[in-house]
Amino acid sequence: MPNKIYLLIILSIIIASCAGGDDKLDSPEKVYTKAMDYFADEDYLDAKKYFDIIKLQYPASKYAEYAQFYLAETEFAEGKYVMSAFNYNTLRRSYPSSKFAGESMFKAALCYYRLSPAYDRDQEYTHKAIQMFKEIQYLNPSDSLTILSGTYIDTLRTKLANRSFFTAELYQKLSSPKSSITYYQDVINNYDDTKYFEPAYFGKIKTLVKLRKYDEAIGLIDLYKRLFPSGENLNNLKEIENKARQGRKDLTND
Repeated sequence: MPNKIYLLIILSIIIASCAGGDDKLDSPEKVYTKAMDYFADEDYLDAKKYFDIIKLQYPASKYAEYAQFYLAETEFAEGKYVMSAFNYNTLRRSYPSSKFAGESMFKAALCYYRLSPAYDRDQEYTHKAIQMFKEIQYLNPSDSLTILSGTYIDTLRTKLANRSFFTAELYQKLSSPKSSITYYQDVINNYDDTKYFEPAYFGKIKTLVKLRKYDEAIGLIDLYKRLFPSGENLNNLKEIENKARQGRKDLTND
């Protein structure tokens, strides 16, 4: 409670200082115009002050909705994507019928996209971005933003596939083939639309031979040939197939 009181005092001081500087700002429309002037001049600090005044003093006016959107826009322009996504999502919750709702949804997804780190880092924001872009596609299948959302989804899914493939290869180097197979299989199961799909098949085949699981390897080799008749690893596969068939023959003889 003390923190809330302190925050209200600070906001009251900000409002008083802004209002005191211009006695003509006696309507939400005038405050909004002032805020947009600052926004156009890229004076985002002062713009946000006036947008906050509208939200606090004129919450029932149509300008409160506009202020919420442009508050998110100022954060986006400043590269403050966490706060920007929060404000875009706040607009969607508070004003679900707003003319800014669709754009806010896309911009929130774009914030998560820009927060998505390199493939070897935690991918929380990557998953958030994919989820929101997919929601855009579901809600607005014929919208131009849906096509753009698909492009972003492809990029993000490739990053996730790269993460699993990289992890599989890392376990190979660490001499942990069973763990390696788990991550190859993740790519095979979930990212067949990425460039890592075919290498994951090839990696799993090599690992199965290493584990002396020759029958499973040979079955996967046959599947590989059907799926990738022009696969980049097709030539290398011949040697591995010979090794797998010889291995199976040796086990049978034993």
